[in-house]
Amino acid sequence: MNKKEEQQSGITSSQEEAQGERLARFLAHAGVASRRHAEELIAAGRVQVNGVTINTQGTRIYPGQDRVVVDGKVIEARSPHTYVLLNKPAGYVSTASDPEGRPTVLDLLPAELREYRLYPVGRLDRDTSGLLLLTNDGDFAQRLTHPRYEKEKHYEALVNGIPSSQTLRALRSGVTFTEDNNKSYTSSPARVRILRRDRQASLVELTLREGRKRQVRRMLQATGHTVLQLRRSGLGPLTLQGIQQGQWRHLTPDEIRTLLE
Repeated sequence: MNKKEEQQSGITSSQEEAQGERLARFLAHAGVASRRHAEELIAAGRVQVNGVTINTQGTRIYPGQDRVVVDGKVIEARSPHTYVLLNKPAGYVSTASDPEGRPTVLDLLPAELREYRLYPVGRLDRDTSGLLLLTNDGDFAQRLTHPRYEKEKHYEALVNGIPSSQTLRALRSGVTFTEDNNKSYTSSPARVRILRRDRQASLVELTLREGRKRQVRRMLQATGHTVLQLRRSGLGPLTLQGIQQGQWRHLTPDEIRTLLE
């Protein structure tokens, strides 16, 4: 690409103006193709920037400013990756939208954040409160929900009665409960301790890596203790410290890196 074309297109490959994004990388992030295939599209002359056909690898563009077209179709830049920690109140469903019209966790976020097309990483039941992550980074969400990489989840459950020593041993060894498909499932061992107790109820802390549907409630129900209230108090290194119910904050770069380790 010559200097005149660079001026027409508003793009440059000079070291001084390398703040832009590589064209192949932009196409890959926009979902057009893999990075390697994007480079092939460029080499084949199928990509235009501001009306100029690009066939040089390493060309840089400015997403949101430059107009990128592939095979006649305008390619829009995706929203920047965003990572949010939310303290979810009970009563909100953990989806981006709900056909029944119930309030969703996205209703708790400001309009400018909702424009980033965030969605929950995993789910908390409608009646469960506590720590929930939201993102628009599919790789991040997939990594955190993959069984191989799942982080420890910390819960506080208010249950009826006082769990016995035998019950605590059972939870630490794994209990069997019935799932929605009527099949039995035996949980992995959990860490458990009683935080508080009185004559009629106890506050129990459980830590587990699994995340099956309504798992904590079903584990405790299987031991004869109905859950009255349930809150996820932590996820891996993350806690709800300083975040009131219904409030949120961005994850820090260090927190994101730690979650992906």
